Amino acid sequence: MLDGLEVYCVGGAVRDRLLGWPVVDRDWVVVGATPQEMLRRGFKPVGRDFPVFLHPHSHEEYALARTERKAGRGYTGFRVHASPEVTLEEDLARRDLTINAMAQAPDGRLIDPYDGQADLEARRLRHVSPAFVEDPLRVLRTARFLARYTELGFHIDAGTRRLMGKLVESGEMHHLVAERVWTETEKALGELHPEAYFRALDDCGALDVLMPELSADDLGLEAALERLHRLPEDNGDRSRWRWARLVEHLEDQERERLTQRLRLPNAYAELARQVAKTRHLRLSVATLGLNARETMDWLDGIDAWRRSERVAPLFDLVSLEDTQLATDLALSWRLAAQIHPASLLEEGFKGKALGEELARRRFETIESALQKSD
Repeated sequence: MLDGLEVYCVGGAVRDRLLGWPVVDRDWVVVGATPQEMLRRGFKPVGRDFPVFLHPHSHEEYALARTERKAGRGYTGFRVHASPEVTLEEDLARRDLTINAMAQAPDGRLIDPYDGQADLEARRLRHVSPAFVEDPLRVLRTARFLARYTELGFHIDAGTRRLMGKLVESGEMHHLVAERVWTETEKALGELHPEAYFRALDDCGALDVLMPELSADDLGLEAALERLHRLPEDNGDRSRWRWARLVEHLEDQERERLTQRLRLPNAYAELARQVAKTRHLRLSVATLGLNARETMDWLDGIDAWRRSERVAPLFDLVSLEDTQLATDLALSWRLAAQIHPASLLEEGFKGKALGEELARRRFETIESALQKSD
């Protein structure tokens, strides 16, 4: 299948192999070939903007060597040139960071024209060329790689930091579509040190453009970043919980603006609302003490009666700050949840009266439970 083709493994697979990290996906560059030749060999075209093909058996991506030239605003404003004349070095030159601009030949030989291996050893994230400033998405990608490799001692090169700032000053960040901003942010939330992503964006001014609600308050942002590692033990989806903890301190209107701007998935937006309501309850209790009305309102607000699976993780979240409050809430919930609509139907309650009586009995149960716990 590959006989006669000049093929190189490129990018992340080469980088992670050199770091000793697991290689999950491999990308390939084909030099000196045409789309017609790839099709004749059974490869399936998948690239819309440039020639990328799936291997008919492994389904790994094989891209024809290409160059890019800036022709518009944003990360899509490029003219792509792919032809058999494009060299491997030219293809690697269009990449963002030197650690992503290495290739490996079939015989294991490393092709490293931009000193990516040296930057790996120096734990340095460095741009390949001044063309870095042509693509605003590279600001986010660089910050995300910092979130991934901070554990290993990586830092962003001073020159690259300056180019990140220059990209922000140019106004290019405004042309990033919400979906791409969120894709990089969601990936960063799943990395070992997501706080490094947001700090890097804040340092270069990108956070002011993309998430101004977070950057408006330095102390609030720093406290939010410290919360990213304080999650319920059985949290299900770490990225969703980290986002919720990041934005829980925002006012409702601020959080909703951010939700709309980034076009967040419903699962992220809804958990963020639940965690914000839980924070509001905890802060109110710290000042005024716990009462049945606030407890009932909180349970109603997180839709606990219909979505009981939401409750236990939020108790765990509360316990990170206030174990007694978590205990009191759990007791109130356990007793109130034992009052079912079916038993009230048997007593003859229907319609609106059923809902009112159900709420009344649950409230009284919670009130009694809290009085006994005092």
